[in-house]
Amino acid sequence: MNVFILNAGRCGSTTFIKSCQHIDNYTAAHESRTTHVGPDRLSYPDDHIEADNRLSWFLGRLDQLYGDNAFYVHLLRNSDDTVNSFMKRTDFGIMKAYREGIYLSDVEDNLQAYAKDYIDTINSNIRHFLKDKTHTMNFKLDNAHEDFNNFWEMIAAEGNRDLAFSEWDTRYNQS
Repeated sequence: MNVFILNAGRCGSTTFIKSCQHIDNYTAAHESRTTHVGPDRLSYPDDHIEADNRLSWFLGRLDQLYGDNAFYVHLLRNSDDTVNSFMKRTDFGIMKAYREGIYLSDVEDNLQAYAKDYIDTINSNIRHFLKDKTHTMNFKLDNAHEDFNNFWEMIAAEGNRDLAFSEWDTRYNQS
C-alpha cells in the first residue's frame, strides 16, 4: 500500500519523510518525482511513502491511480506559523506561482493575504479529496510525536521506531 503525505508545504513534510526513512517495510521520499511529466509524475513504487505539497495539484489523477487503495495523511501546521514561513518565500516557488500564475497579480502588497489564501485553498482541496477515502488521518505538526505513533500503527510500520521518533526533534528545511 502506498502512503501519500498531502500538505500545503512549510508544515514538516521533510521531517516526516526523514522519520519515515527509518521504516523498513516502506520506501520514503520527499518530492521525488517533481521533474517527471505525464503518467510518470505519479508512478510511485509499491509500499512507498511520498510527501510532496505539489500533489495537491494532482488530486484528480491521484484518485484515478490510487483511489481508496492508498493511505492518505493530511499534514497540518498552525496556520499562522505556516503563513509566517511562506512570507519568507514570497519571491519564488509556490507563493510566486500562486500569486502570479493563479491570481495573475504582480502586485506585492498584502502578500500575507495571498499566503493565507493559498494555505486555505490547498487544505480545502485536500479535505475535499479525502472525504470519500477510508484510509486517512489528520496529522498535526504541533502533536507530531503522538500523531506519528498513531501513523506508525495505522500503516503497520516496521523498523527502528526510536530513530524514527528522534527525527521529530530536528527541524529540517527551515525558512
